[in-house]
Amino acid sequence: MTRGLQERTARAFPAEHVRDDEGWWLHHAPSCAWWVGTVLPHGDVRRGELVCRVTMVEEFYAGRGAAARFQISPGACPAGLDAVLAARGYRRRLLMSLQVASTARVLQQASTGSLRVRLDDRPTPAWFEVWHAVHGTGGDARSEWDLLGRVEQLCAYACAMIGDDVVAVGRAVADTGWAGVFGMATLPEARGNGAARTVLAALAGWAGAHAADRMYLQVERDNIPALRLYERMGFSEVCGYHYRTAG
Repeated sequence: MTRGLQERTARAFPAEHVRDDEGWWLHHAPSCAWWVGTVLPHGDVRRGELVCRVTMVEEFYAGRGAAARFQISPGACPAGLDAVLAARGYRRRLLMSLQVASTARVLQQASTGSLRVRLDDRPTPAWFEVWHAVHGTGGDARSEWDLLGRVEQLCAYACAMIGDDVVAVGRAVADTGWAGVFGMATLPEARGNGAARTVLAALAGWAGAHAADRMYLQVERDNIPALRLYERMGFSEVCGYHYRTAG
């Protein structure tokens, strides 16, 4: 399950350059958030060949003026890879939680809120403005917008409104029976009034209408308010994972 969900996530954030090297997905996404340009090392490799494979990855990124970064997910990566990277000086970074829920469960936990929600099949300037105001410190705005335009799967972009103003947003991407939830963002002045819950409920309704009976998301393990929200909405952790960054 973990490998499949992480690969669905990669399709929901298509890097500008992607190379599949025997199951290792190498992503290069200049000017986007750093984690978009990471390696998914999902192909099987014998332990004695790990160093050679890592060296190949390093050469790929060095040739593009970038540092190699690996996503390390239990059950999806070759055994021993994390230790090999640590021994080569890769720093452990960003502890994450991969969580899943049935779409029906999320809808069951949703309460009717007072905020109006608008759903679009592509990002609008208003959606992007709110997302970028909350999360846009990791990359160039134009590159992040272009990334959304490369997504080939069916998408929903939800905007929670107070009057005519967008105060919270989220995105869902349907992919082979699953809907990934991404880009959840609420403006500071709107937090605490159920805006994020309203967005998530709308995305669950969209997922159910598009044959996605299961949902998944990733959240930083130190984001306590988000963890509490997702628990209340019926999500539970499949595994924790982290990144290793060269240098």
